[in-house]
Amino acid sequence: MDFDFNEEQKMIQETIRKFAKEEIAPVASENDKKAQFPHDLFKKLAGLGFMGTPIPEEYGGAGFDYISHSIVAEEIGRVDSSLRGTYSVQVSLVELPIFKFGNEEQKKKYLPTLTSGEWIGCYGLTEPNSGSDPASMISTATEDGNYYVLNGQKTWITNAGIADVAIVYAKTDKEAGARGITGFLVEREWEGFSTKDLHDKLGLRASNTGEIFLENCRVPKENILGEVNKGFKVALGTLDFGRYTVAAGSVGLAQGCIDICKEYAKQRIQFGKPIASFQLVQQMIADMVVECEAGRLLVYRAGDMKNKGLPNIRETSIAKYYCSEMANRVAYKAIQIHGGYGFSGEYDVERFYRDARINTLYEGTSQIQQLIIGAIELGIKAFV
Repeated sequence: MDFDFNEEQKMIQETIRKFAKEEIAPVASENDKKAQFPHDLFKKLAGLGFMGTPIPEEYGGAGFDYISHSIVAEEIGRVDSSLRGTYSVQVSLVELPIFKFGNEEQKKKYLPTLTSGEWIGCYGLTEPNSGSDPASMISTATEDGNYYVLNGQKTWITNAGIADVAIVYAKTDKEAGARGITGFLVEREWEGFSTKDLHDKLGLRASNTGEIFLENCRVPKENILGEVNKGFKVALGTLDFGRYTVAAGSVGLAQGCIDICKEYAKQRIQFGKPIASFQLVQQMIADMVVECEAGRLLVYRAGDMKNKGLPNIRETSIAKYYCSEMANRVAYKAIQIHGGYGFSGEYDVERFYRDARINTLYEGTSQIQQLIIGAIELGIKAFV
């Protein structure tokens, strides 16, 4: 692996970092406080090609490699995890599965509208009683001529309330467990599809989160994603895309904490001198930097393997597990360095601390990642 960025990657980093600093950062705190989704920023990011990063140009994407994709996730996450979450879902949980598992007609129909930002997508897997165990879902899809009739409920779905299209999973064979799940592309305007927003979240407050309700929703058979009863494979493959992006975004959050703490430590005066001169503050910042750098390298390793087309479930799970936990440790130290001010909304570390918590939960909890990594190491078939 070459640790140096090529010229394209350098340009991508410079562009998204400038945009994040000048456009996203100034309004991130206000959007968080008001719990409002920044539609204008989403459109601007799409206009720059950042809502279709790894999708080939023939389908409206930017054709970026996976390292470049992680750079974008990191730089957005460096200032606003809510918007980074939207980016993750749009690209990793909606566009990439359509590209990897969809047929040519589906790619041509949906990918250009998604990569351009004209449409927003969401990913409907989790249910009220089915989280880490997706095979236990109870949503059903019953064959009816040229359609499948979907019934069920999905919850904790990022973008649910603003999405134009959803990838939804349901049981086409209720007795077959994981082998009876099928994925469907469902459009918001279709009868029987509705959503309800969820509020009062600990973090990611500027990211839309909601529930999806399917009540005799008729989906044409041409909107099956992949094959009938093979949706579990599609779902797990999709989560692997998402885990990589979450890992990169976690690195960005950690780097954002470091940036803020370095500046604060130089300005905050205690005992007659900047707290940056105190060795215990230096120790905390040193630990934060080392952990962040280690996480970044794990992301780059997984991205390099993705670029080469090598199996990378193990490496992606390692990156997601370490980086999500690392972001929480770094955010904790960031609050500690700020003292009482870190406990208020006056400084962004308070928002970063709240936003960090979700990273160990979605796209597979830390415990699920441990099970995946352990099973691979021991040569045991994992159930997730």
